[in-house]
Amino acid sequence: MRILMVSEDLPGDKVGGLGKHVVTLANRLLAEGHDVEILGRNDRGLERCAEQIGFRGHFRPGFDYARPGWKELQLGVFNPLKRPYFARKIASAINQHAPGFDVVHYHGHVPMVGLHVEEGINYVQTRHDQGSECLTHLRFRDDAVCDNLVPGDCSACITRQAGGMRKTVTAIAVNGYRSQTARAFARHKTVFVSGFLRRQFLRAVPDADLSRCRVIHNFVDYPRLLGAAQRAPAPTPGEVVLVGRVDAGKGFGEFLAASEGRLPPHARLTIAGDGPLLATLQARHASPQVEFLGWQDYDAALALSARAHLCVVPSLCEEACSTTVLEALALGRQCVALARGGTPELAAYQQYDGQLQLADTMDELVERVRAQLAEPPRQVAPAPSFGADAGRLLPRLLELYAEQTNLFDRYVHLEQRRHAG
Repeated sequence: MRILMVSEDLPGDKVGGLGKHVVTLANRLLAEGHDVEILGRNDRGLERCAEQIGFRGHFRPGFDYARPGWKELQLGVFNPLKRPYFARKIASAINQHAPGFDVVHYHGHVPMVGLHVEEGINYVQTRHDQGSECLTHLRFRDDAVCDNLVPGDCSACITRQAGGMRKTVTAIAVNGYRSQTARAFARHKTVFVSGFLRRQFLRAVPDADLSRCRVIHNFVDYPRLLGAAQRAPAPTPGEVVLVGRVDAGKGFGEFLAASEGRLPPHARLTIAGDGPLLATLQARHASPQVEFLGWQDYDAALALSARAHLCVVPSLCEEACSTTVLEALALGRQCVALARGGTPELAAYQQYDGQLQLADTMDELVERVRAQLAEPPRQVAPAPSFGADAGRLLPRLLELYAEQTNLFDRYVHLEQRRHAG
C-alpha cells in the first residue's frame, strides 16, 4: 500500500509527541513492506529532513506554516478566517501530492482540512488532542481544566478584558470551527486516540455524525523500547523520572511543590525536558535531590526512564493519550499519574498489576510516590510483546485505510440534511 503521512509538526530539530507518533507509525509501516512518505513543511529547511526526524523513507516539503499567529493576541480575538485559511493551505498541498497514493493520513492541528481535500482521495485524519473543538487544543486555562462550552467565553483565552464585540467575533470563530470540524468528521474517516477525546467532542457538538470515527490508542515502537529495557541497568532505588515539556498544564511545578519535604531521603527527582517554565522551576527547586537535565533526545530519555524506580506523569491538563505513560509501561517501570483525560484507559496496557498507579489529586499522587519509594523497585523481565506496540495496532489502522465508501455522495447527503434542518 502507498501511504502519504501529512503533518505540520514535521520536520523539526525537536520533535514533540505528535511528530514522534507520525514517524513511529511511518517507520513501522515501512518495515511491514508498505511504501510510505511524509508530507510536511517547507519553511524549516529542505535538506536532510527525513534524517533529522529519524524517518527511514522519503520526506516531501509541501507547504509553509510560518507566522500562524495572525496577531490574535494583540487583537484579543480568535480570528474566524485564520484556521480555515490554514486548512485550505494544507489541503491544497495534499491535493497536489496525493495522486499515486492509496491513502493520505493527516496528523495535525487543523481538523477541517478534510473539507477541502478533493473527492476521490482516500483521506484519514487522527485527532491527537482536544483541538477538535477547543481552539487552544488543551482545554486548560488559569492553571485548571476548562469545561466551559460557551463559544463567546473562549475569548478569555485571548484577553481578560474581552468586551461584547470581541466575544461576538470569537464566538463566530469557535462556532464556525466546530461546525466545519463536524462536517469534516462526517465526510472522512477519523481516528480519535482515546475514547475520552471522542466524548469531549460530543459534549461540544452533541449532534455530530461520528459514524466514520474510530478510537485507536497511540502506540509505541516496542522493539526499540524493548532494546532500551534490556540494556538498562537494574533500577536505581529512589530514582524518580519525569519526562516532558516543562510547560503550564504538565504539572511539574505543582508536583515539585507538593512533594517538597515529603519524599524519603534517598529519593532523587530527575526532570528531562525543556519549555517556558524550565528556568523558573530550576531556580526554585534545583537541589541535590532535584536535577533538571533540559531537553534530551529520545534514546537518552528512554534510558533515564528504563533505570528509574518510578516514572511520574503529573499532568494537570487532560492528556488525550499520554505516550510518556505508554513508554513507562512498555519499559516495565511503575508509573504514577493523575487520573485525567485518556490516561485511565491506558491501564489496559499494564504488564503487571499495579504498574499504573492513578491518583485523583496532586497530594494523593505524592502519597502514592512516597508509598512506592518505600518498596524496592519492581524488577520484571521485559515481555516479548506489548499491547500498545505499533505492530499490534497496525491491522486496525490498515483495515481503516482499506475501507472504501462513496465519500462524495455521502457528503452531499449530509450537507443537504444539514441545510434542511
